Amino acid sequence: MTFKQSKKWIINSKNDSEKIQELSEQLNHSPFFINLCLNRGLETKEEILRFISPDESWFHDPFLLHDMQKTVDRIAEAIESGEKIMIYGDYDADGVTSTAILYETLESIGANVEYFIPDRFVDGYGPNLQAFTYFQENGTQLIITVDNGVAGHEAIQKVQENGVDVIVTDHHEIPDTLPAAFAVVHPNHPGGTYPFSDLSGAGVALKLATALLGDLPIELLDLAAIGTIADLVSLTDENRAIVDFGLKALKQTQRVGVLSLFNALSLSLKEIDETTIGFKIAPPINAIGRLGDATPVVELLTTFDEEKAQEIATLLDAKNKERKEIVSKISGEALELLKEQEASSIYVLAKEGWHEGVLGIVASRIVNETGKPAVILNINPSTQEAKGSARSIKAFNLYESGNKVRALFKHFGGHQMAAGMTLPVDNIQALKQSLNEEAEKLQETTEFMDELAVEEESKIKDISVDTIKEIELLKPFGTDNPKPVFLFSEVTPLDARAIGADRTHLKLKVDQEGTPLDVIAFNYGSIADALKSDTPISVVGTVEINEWNGNKKPQMQLTDMKFLNQVIIDKRTTDLKKSDLLMEGVTYLFYDKQNFTKYSPFVTDKSDSLLIATTEDALNFDAQRAYVIVDCPESMELVKNTVLHNEEQTLYCIFYTKSKDYLLGMPSREQFARLYKFLAKHKNIDLKEKGALLADYLKMDKTILKFIIRVFLEAGFVTIEGGLLSVNSEASKMAIEETKVYKQRLENIAVEETVVYSSFKELTEALKNLK
Repeated sequence: MTFKQSKKWIINSKNDSEKIQELSEQLNHSPFFINLCLNRGLETKEEILRFISPDESWFHDPFLLHDMQKTVDRIAEAIESGEKIMIYGDYDADGVTSTAILYETLESIGANVEYFIPDRFVDGYGPNLQAFTYFQENGTQLIITVDNGVAGHEAIQKVQENGVDVIVTDHHEIPDTLPAAFAVVHPNHPGGTYPFSDLSGAGVALKLATALLGDLPIELLDLAAIGTIADLVSLTDENRAIVDFGLKALKQTQRVGVLSLFNALSLSLKEIDETTIGFKIAPPINAIGRLGDATPVVELLTTFDEEKAQEIATLLDAKNKERKEIVSKISGEALELLKEQEASSIYVLAKEGWHEGVLGIVASRIVNETGKPAVILNINPSTQEAKGSARSIKAFNLYESGNKVRALFKHFGGHQMAAGMTLPVDNIQALKQSLNEEAEKLQETTEFMDELAVEEESKIKDISVDTIKEIELLKPFGTDNPKPVFLFSEVTPLDARAIGADRTHLKLKVDQEGTPLDVIAFNYGSIADALKSDTPISVVGTVEINEWNGNKKPQMQLTDMKFLNQVIIDKRTTDLKKSDLLMEGVTYLFYDKQNFTKYSPFVTDKSDSLLIATTEDALNFDAQRAYVIVDCPESMELVKNTVLHNEEQTLYCIFYTKSKDYLLGMPSREQFARLYKFLAKHKNIDLKEKGALLADYLKMDKTILKFIIRVFLEAGFVTIEGGLLSVNSEASKMAIEETKVYKQRLENIAVEETVVYSSFKELTEALKNLK
C-alpha cells in the first residue's frame, strides 16, 4: 500500500491583522476566532454577533414565495369543502420530514388528508403517472408534492386535465419548463422574489406550514432541522436559523417517534447537534427508503402511540444495520474489482447482484479510498441493463461529462458531484472510455485531485479547550459553513495504534515543539505501522473537546495527512515465512539469487518479484508501487541505489538473513594464528569428516572456522586438493585484511548492524541519510 495525501489542501488567504485585532478587542474574542469569522465573510461586529445568535428575524415572510398565496387559498378551499388531499412525498430523510410537517399541519387545521411515500424501486423518484391516476380514481381532488415535483410533467399534466389540482412544493433544480401544475412553490422560482434560494424540501414545507398557520410553528422545527441537515443544503441564512432553532427544539422534544428513535440508537437528546443528526439520525431514516418502503418513517414521526413508535424505531435501526452490511459487502467486492483493473482516472465498476439502493454510498467510499471519481453499477441480467450511481471530485464535472455522451444512457441525471444513470450493459465500456478521455484532457491543465478547504495553518500550542469553545459559537456547521479544518505542519507521530473491533481506525498522538495533541482517525487503521518511526508528517482535521473521567482536553479528528519523508514500514524477521510474501499490490525485491529462486514462487499473483543482483539492477529498478526488500544485501550501496530514486513509494523492510556474521563478529588474530599453527603441524586434513572435530578442538564456531579457511585460501596460505586441506609452505606474505573474503565479512557485519539489528528509529535514520 502506498500512503499518499488524498486531497489538495486549499488554505484560506490571510486576513488583515489590524482588522483582526480591532474586532478582537471590540468583541472580547480571540484573534483566532475573529479570523474564522472573517473567513466566513463576517466583516463587522454586528455581522458576527448576528451570526452567532440567530433569532426569529432570520425567518423570511413565507408569502414572498411564488404562488404561496394561491396555494394557501386553494388549500383553504379544499378544507372548507371537505376535499380529499393527498401529500406526495419522497423516500429520503428530507422527503419524509417534509411529508410529516405538512401532514401534521393540514391535520391540525381540519383537512381530510393522507400521505403517500413512493417506493424507490416500484414508483421511482418524483410524480408517478400510475400513482397519480390511482389517487384520482379514488377520489383525491388535490395533490400536494413535497421535496419533488418540478420535473413531473407527465403525471401532473394528466391529472390536471382530469380535474385534480396539483400543488408542487419543491427545492430541486428547476428545469427549462415548469410542469402545468395549479401552483409551484419553489424558493428559486424564476417568477419569485424569495430572498433565500437554498431551502430544503423540509424548509419549503415549513414555509407552507407557517403560511397556513399564520405563525412560525415551533413544534415543527425539529422535523425541519432533520430534513435540512440530512439534505446537505447550505447552512447559511434561513437554513442556519431553521437548524439552530430546530436543534434547541429537539433537545426538549416530546415527539414520541423521535424519542423512540433516540432510545433505539442509544443517543442522548442533551448532546444532540448537527453531527448527531447527520451521522446518527439521518442514516437509519434514509436506510429504510434505500432498501424498500419508507412510509413507516412518516408514521414514526407523526404517531402518538408509544408502542408503535418503539416498533418502528427498532425497525429503522435494524434496516440501517442491514444497509451497513450490504454497503460493506459491495464495497469489498468493488475494491476487489478495482484491483483487477488497470490504473484509471475514473473507475467504472459493474456487477450483478449489487443492491441499487446503496450504490451512491459505495461510490462515495471508492472516491474516499482512491481519490478518483467512481461509477458503481448493478447489472440486471434479465434486461441486460446497468443501473447505479456515480460520485466525483471537485476537479471533475460528472454531470457535464456524462451529458456529452447522453446517447449512451437510457436515463441520466445529477449534478457536478453526483449522478444517477441507467444504460445498456453493452455501453459500459464506452462510458468508461469516454469519462477517462475527458479526465485525461482535464489533467493536462488541472491537478486531478479532490480539494479540502483549510482555515489556516496553526500551531498545536494555540489549540486549547477555550479555543474550541469559541469555535463552537459558529455552529451549526454544514454546507457553506463547514466545521473549521486546521493544518498542523511537521508534527511527529507518537503511540500510533490501530483500534476498533476490526482495527480499521487509528489513534495516535502528534507532537509539535513539545506540545502533544491526541488524534483520532477513522478508517486509517491500515497506516498504523507507517507511523511507528519518527518520520514527520503534516495533518489536517477538525478539533473538538474530548472529555474522559471529568478531564477535558483538545483532540483532532483527522481528515487527511501527508508524510514528509518516504514511508518506511518495519517487517523485519529472522524467520521468513510464506505469509510474509502474501501482500497484494507490491513488488518484492531479492538481493540473493538463492532466496529469489526459493521464495519468489510464493509471492501472490497480485504482486510481483524481482532479483536485484547488481548495482545496475538497483539503478534500473523503477518502483511503480510499494516495494518490499526481502533479504539482506551485500552492501549498503545496493540499498542506496535501490531506494534513492524510489522515495515516493512506500518501502517495507524485511531484510531477512541467515548469516550470523554480525552476531559472531570478526575472528581474532589469535584465532587465525591458532588455526594456522594447527594446520602447519597436521597435513592433509579431511574437512568433510574432520571439520566438526577440528572446530571443537580449536573451540571455534563452525562458521568462523570456515571463514578463516576461506581467507587462507584466498591469501594462498592453504590449499585444498581432493577434499584435503594443507598449508602451502611456498605462500607469499599477504595481509589477511586485504582479502576480498575478509572485506566482505566486514561489509556484511556493517550492513546487518544497520538494517537487521538496529532499532527501527536507527534504521529509518540510516535509510534517510543514504547519499
